[in-house]
Amino acid sequence: MTRTALVTTVILVYLGVTLAVGLAAGRRASRSVQGYVAGDRDFGLLVMYFITGATVFSAFAFLGGPGWAYSRGAAAFYILAYGVLGMAPWYAMGPKVAALGRRFGFVTQAQLLVGRFPSRGLSALLALLTLAAFVPYVTIQMRGAGIVIEAVTDGAIPIAAGAALAYAIVLAYVLASGVSAVGWTNTFQGVFMLVLAWALGIYLPMRLYGGVGPMFERIVAERPELLALPGRTGGGEPWSWGGYSSAILASAIGVTMWPHLFMKAYTARSDAIIRRTVILFPTFQLFLIPVFLIGFAGVLFPESPEQADFILPFLVLRSELPALVVGLFCAGALSASMSTGDALLHGAASVVVQDGVRPFRELGDQAQRVLMRIVVVAVGGVAYLFALVEGFSLVELLLASYGIVCQYMPTMLAALYWRRATTAGAAAGLLAGAAVSVFFFLNPELRPLGLHEGILGLAVLVSVRSAPQEAAHVESYVG
Repeated sequence: MTRTALVTTVILVYLGVTLAVGLAAGRRASRSVQGYVAGDRDFGLLVMYFITGATVFSAFAFLGGPGWAYSRGAAAFYILAYGVLGMAPWYAMGPKVAALGRRFGFVTQAQLLVGRFPSRGLSALLALLTLAAFVPYVTIQMRGAGIVIEAVTDGAIPIAAGAALAYAIVLAYVLASGVSAVGWTNTFQGVFMLVLAWALGIYLPMRLYGGVGPMFERIVAERPELLALPGRTGGGEPWSWGGYSSAILASAIGVTMWPHLFMKAYTARSDAIIRRTVILFPTFQLFLIPVFLIGFAGVLFPESPEQADFILPFLVLRSELPALVVGLFCAGALSASMSTGDALLHGAASVVVQDGVRPFRELGDQAQRVLMRIVVVAVGGVAYLFALVEGFSLVELLLASYGIVCQYMPTMLAALYWRRATTAGAAAGLLAGAAVSVFFFLNPELRPLGLHEGILGLAVLVSVRSAPQEAAHVESYVG
């Protein structure tokens, strides 16, 4: 068997096992919308830990993280910081959200917000903004899968075919089993990519430099600017502290507010499981350490990849690893991509149907499930077309998505903790923040101090004078 054939075989076996896990997971869930979207609110600690961790750490971490360490040095450390900070609010917020979900039957983020601030227009706006943020995020996952498969098969399977192959599997189990498939495949994929990341993160510095310590000694001697915080920009200039710190803050808020992660609070079996997941979540950050080591291992390598995001497969292929190991590496990278992509596709379908359609048209359980499956395919198709476009950084594309999502934070805090908040104020603040974020994303040269556009959007203050909501209604959410 040729090297390419063996690598391809390993990839196909991995995809087959993932499909089997996803399809088997759906057998336990009910056939209701609650079962498809919220897993009958029955996830235990193991699945909650991995569905949270594997969903956050995606193709951007497995490819974009090493890419930033390789090209921008210490700038990549912002990923470590925001991952820990982003989950912290869930220790208090998660159980409160779960309780409201059980009381009112909520299965999406927007249902909670619209429950507190009744407005069909607000529901449609939230669905639209969520979809706008999800499409580039799914694009990252698909492109990441295609990059890796093309690289390890020496171009025998191009990016377009590789992305299509991986996401045909994702579509199959998400369509069949909903969030139960997402949960159990994320558990399998999370374990797999943790093992592969550490193996490669230790092996490559050892093979190229004789160890992690000697590697950094050489970087200090030859490229010291890469180890000085806050790191470099894409053009090689020093990244401003304003840009670095605001990227951390915007991303941390985004982790708290990402709708596909937010919805997982509704799946937990108990409040205690949510709190334990938050406490344990920082341990998943250990996954990033070997990933960064791989990126730094490429800094002094005599050859360079076409794009910084390709550094991980580039090093793997030039380190003369056995074909079996190369195939397993590819499977690990696919785990990172697919474990986020499936949650995004499932979340997009749930949000579009529950928040964009149902407020305007009554649908039964069966009709909702059928429509969700249609949306899964549609969103996957649009993201696939974008994934074929070259010339963007995976991390930069992710940061753009976070700019939109972090605008949800003021509205959510108002819904859960501010008795005087009103529907008009919530809608106006969300619209203003999103508009400012999009404006500065399209005009980065106008951003003061290099601040992230999402933080600039949050800086917008909107005051709308309107009658307060009924005390009993407010108390059912804030009390």
